[in-house]
Amino acid sequence: MSAAVGKSLRAGAVLSVAVLSVLVCLLLGSVHQLGGGGREDLDEELASLRAALSDQLAQRRQEILPLLSPGRVEEPSSAWDSHLWGELTRGAAGGAPLGCGALRDMRPLEVLGSGYTKLVVKVTLAGGEPVALKMVNEHGIDMGKCVEGFKDPRGCRQLVSCKLCKEVVLLHRLRHPNVIELRGHCVGDSGGQVTVILEQGNPLQMLQLLQSPWEDRFRVCLDLVRLLHFLSRSPLGSVALLDFQPRQFVMVSGELKLTDLDDASATATPCDRDADCSLQFPHRNFTLTCSARGVCEGLNEKMNIYNAYRYFFTYLLPHQAPPGLTHLVERIMNATGELKADINETLDAFEHILHLYQSGLHLDKLPPSVLRDYNVMRGMTTSGNTDYRCWPSYSQQGCVLSVHSAKEAAHICNSHSQCTSFSLTGQKTWTGRPLATFRSSFSLLVPDETSEVYVKKSTAV
Repeated sequence: MSAAVGKSLRAGAVLSVAVLSVLVCLLLGSVHQLGGGGREDLDEELASLRAALSDQLAQRRQEILPLLSPGRVEEPSSAWDSHLWGELTRGAAGGAPLGCGALRDMRPLEVLGSGYTKLVVKVTLAGGEPVALKMVNEHGIDMGKCVEGFKDPRGCRQLVSCKLCKEVVLLHRLRHPNVIELRGHCVGDSGGQVTVILEQGNPLQMLQLLQSPWEDRFRVCLDLVRLLHFLSRSPLGSVALLDFQPRQFVMVSGELKLTDLDDASATATPCDRDADCSLQFPHRNFTLTCSARGVCEGLNEKMNIYNAYRYFFTYLLPHQAPPGLTHLVERIMNATGELKADINETLDAFEHILHLYQSGLHLDKLPPSVLRDYNVMRGMTTSGNTDYRCWPSYSQQGCVLSVHSAKEAAHICNSHSQCTSFSLTGQKTWTGRPLATFRSSFSLLVPDETSEVYVKKSTAV
């Protein structure tokens, strides 16, 4: 890799510039040297270690095979499956729609994150498209333990890469709007260096999300429930997310997306009696039913629901929920926190809240006369504003809130002692609700066809 590319890398909070440079060099080396490079003969001392490592590699690959269905064509793009296993195990320059060739002139930007196994790097491809690359973390714990035990960096890279191979298969199988999009993959010779190419997302910032408007927090929870509904009846069966943490998710254009799938499992838990079907969490335990088929009924689904409750719903859903929806939110919290509802019932409850919120039916108790105290100037906006802040607001500089209509905006303005007027423009949130800007005063009215201004009649303009 050129010095210019090396200089372009900016240090991440996780790894230094030097570490990122080395890893990107390894990636580019696999891109340019596909099919090249021989193996050095192993001496007797390392032969047994190599055999043990090969056994582990074969076992890891065997675990991936049930996730594949070669020759099964469910949709046009799934013909790719018949070649996928060969690419992942023997190496190939392909990977649809993006392969190794797309990475030749990439521009590394920053490290997005790292863990025991993987490193995620933000890059820009030659055509300007931003993507995220997942690759083996050469300085991660998994790689370090393997090299220490087997004394074979190349073989260990293959072994650790099995988690990435599993992710490629799962991302292909579990395509959904709330699963990160697989843009392609690149596999070095003999399956040595595996790089997964993903659409780029931003790590989920729970602290920032806690300070955002309820509507945006509700969207994250709704996206999660839609994802869990899909996973409960996926092409692989009911899938459990064994490492269910906010860090496994990213945000892409306001949508929540699952980005880490290597710990997803579609395995049903066998049982002889109900006592074998125990779900244990730090502060709660549940016992599910052992079905006549000898498997724990709905265990994967229930595990996902409760994890969604304890990691997401608890923090994001109840706080500042609209008064007309509070009782429905509480019902969801009780049902998911006690595992009294399945994922179908949970999704129905969320979709019902969304319908009420979008339609404004939860506002039926607003007095019809609430707008009588306001003069409306359509086709106008304000200048020389004196804004005040409210929380949570869509703007840090003023008070901007989502409303269903001018009637709801007037009701909000009446509840704020500083408010004397508000404006509605064509700007809307993801639900289609308009944004209203509330202010304490303004100097001038100026023409604007997309805006209308409501001023309290008791206010002198």
